[in-house]
Amino acid sequence: MRLEVYEASPIKRHRSSKADVESRRAALYEIVAAMRPMTVRQVFYQATVRNLVDKTEAGYTKVQTDLVQMRKAGDLPYDWLADNTRWQRRPRTFGSVQQALDDTARLYRKSLWADAGCYVEIWLEKDALAGVVLPITSMYDVPLMVARGYASLSFLHSAAEYIADIDVPTYIYHLGDFDPSGVDAGKKIEQTLREMAPAAELHFERIGVTPQQIGQWKLPNRPTKQSDTRSKNFGDISVELDAIEPDALRTLVEITIQRHLPRRQFEILRAAEESERMLLRSLVEGLTAGGAA
Repeated sequence: MRLEVYEASPIKRHRSSKADVESRRAALYEIVAAMRPMTVRQVFYQATVRNLVDKTEAGYTKVQTDLVQMRKAGDLPYDWLADNTRWQRRPRTFGSVQQALDDTARLYRKSLWADAGCYVEIWLEKDALAGVVLPITSMYDVPLMVARGYASLSFLHSAAEYIADIDVPTYIYHLGDFDPSGVDAGKKIEQTLREMAPAAELHFERIGVTPQQIGQWKLPNRPTKQSDTRSKNFGDISVELDAIEPDALRTLVEITIQRHLPRRQFEILRAAEESERMLLRSLVEGLTAGGAA
């Protein structure tokens, strides 16, 4: 399949005036407001297709700087941009037994897949994109596995052990860059999981980025790095996963999950979850009232 290279329109290079900067930042605000949460790199790609910046490292730096200044000035909410590369580890504590009981009732989640007859995982190559798709995987009670390119052997062993212990078919859907290393990393994950869980019924599928998506969605691309030892016979262009619009990425994940948990079935299970949560709240209230008496 021959893939067309979509180049960003040439932009005249000059020092941006104050009006230029304000205009660009207003456009960036509109992008993030419409597609949040996004990573900085996703914002950059959407800026290139709108000809706001060059598709270069200098263009990326310009977008990154704008987003920093916009957040510091209070013009852009911090939580509109996702960053899962840095996170805090701390124990969960409560101010009282009452608070612990209240939180248990409020945060109760029903296992939506107990009777589904299969097990589903979404695997993601990039840590930074976890916050973009987590709202979907969390809503559907699906594990999100962040492999960070070539997953470590320990991480793969842990995943394989779990897969080997369940008695239903496992479906793994992988999202990664369309470049020699990104595609090969997905193949290595599948190969290693099959080796470590040989008796498991494992179905593995790469759902993004695919050659069809590159053409259909006209995704921004870059030349394949010839320095990559796996570049031979790969092709002339590569596309980062970040190039997919955030909403399109979330929709892709949701549609994939719905192959196994249709929307109607999901809504029924969520209704049952809410009913059980209300029952738990009433039990907590009864225990609290009894203790007070």
